Amino acid sequence: MDELDSALLRLLQQDGRRTNRDLAQELGIAPSTCLERVRSLRERGVLLGFHAEVDLTSLGRGLQAIIAVRVRPPTRAVIEQFQAFVAQMPEVISVFVLTGTDDFLIHVAVRDTDHLHSVVLDKLTERRELADVRTSVVYGHLRKTVIDLI
Repeated sequence: MDELDSALLRLLQQDGRRTNRDLAQELGIAPSTCLERVRSLRERGVLLGFHAEVDLTSLGRGLQAIIAVRVRPPTRAVIEQFQAFVAQMPEVISVFVLTGTDDFLIHVAVRDTDHLHSVVLDKLTERRELADVRTSVVYGHLRKTVIDLI
């Protein structure tokens, strides 16, 4: 990673829909150089993809929560099966597999508190391996859209 790669990453994180010509012009490089650098970033696995950011409230899923879960026994098979189960749930935004007290943090977006209650009681607690669950409603969520190189 050099300064040009870093600059490309910053610009693409700010707006992944910018054209190659716009990127090259902003950085003062030839479009062919820009195209090759972006291609290299993808091939090296630095750029994983380009995504559209969606307003959850507009989709009728304005309530977010973090659900902390412990499973038992904490074996690889149990953890992988539970992770696969929650990953397919339509309410789940992201899943974090952890070390420490909790095995998972599950970020969900739902319609309302009744929907959240249903997710926890009707979907999660039905799982035999679930040992403990704690739910925290999210008042606000800030996600950095540009990750700086350090």
